[in-house]
Amino acid sequence: MARELVFDVLTGLVRTIFRVQGLRIDIEGQEHIPRTGGAVLAVNHTAYLDFMEVGLVGRNSGRNVRYMMKAELEHGIVGWLMKQCKAIGVDRSAGAQSFGRAVTSLRDGEIVVVYPEATISRSFELKEFKSGAARMALEAGTPIVPMVIWGAQRVWTKDIPKQLGRHRFPIHIRIGAPIPPHEPADALTAELRSSMEQLLQRAQRNYEMPAGARWVPARLGGAAPTLDQAAVIEQEELARRRAAAQRRAADE
Repeated sequence: MARELVFDVLTGLVRTIFRVQGLRIDIEGQEHIPRTGGAVLAVNHTAYLDFMEVGLVGRNSGRNVRYMMKAELEHGIVGWLMKQCKAIGVDRSAGAQSFGRAVTSLRDGEIVVVYPEATISRSFELKEFKSGAARMALEAGTPIVPMVIWGAQRVWTKDIPKQLGRHRFPIHIRIGAPIPPHEPADALTAELRSSMEQLLQRAQRNYEMPAGARWVPARLGGAAPTLDQAAVIEQEELARRRAAAQRRAADE
């Protein structure tokens, strides 16, 4: 692994934060992260900071992963950090360009992190998957490595007070065998989602989840919204954002 000073410093910072918080990270399937060559690393999305666990998983196999991040973050100190860490800015108005950059990184032998659900799942279940991960893998001729993280939503996620102090939460990470790219993209996406669903169930197995807890899925007796209820909340949130953007545009 080539040394990347900024990535090294950030990794050290993340490890320190995890020690302070007392996070108990349990990983199964680390051997599935390739030590060389390109791969799409597909990860579920339940928390704001789950990218930190993703980065550590990469480092455990001697890799610096390449995140796909919102293009609007490509400014100031965050933008500088993104550049140093070779992150890929995602501009929804120029999706082809972002897709091309990701494919180039894969062909260059990088591990590119993709969240197939696109946004955080308020239900903590797997949402409908976008096809981007599959299409990237097909275009670049690289495998997709499925991975799930369970428990990170207890630290900081949507609609729940964050817990950034010392709490000793367990974090279960399960990584599946690489999926070779195959046509059509829809079938590859379906196979990826099925694999991640199985990994999620494995990650949840033997994880203590109190009945009625807000971070526990309704399916498991928790108070999180169901997938359908979460979809309604997200539509309402999107409508509020659009209305606010229209008001700002009218005021300018």
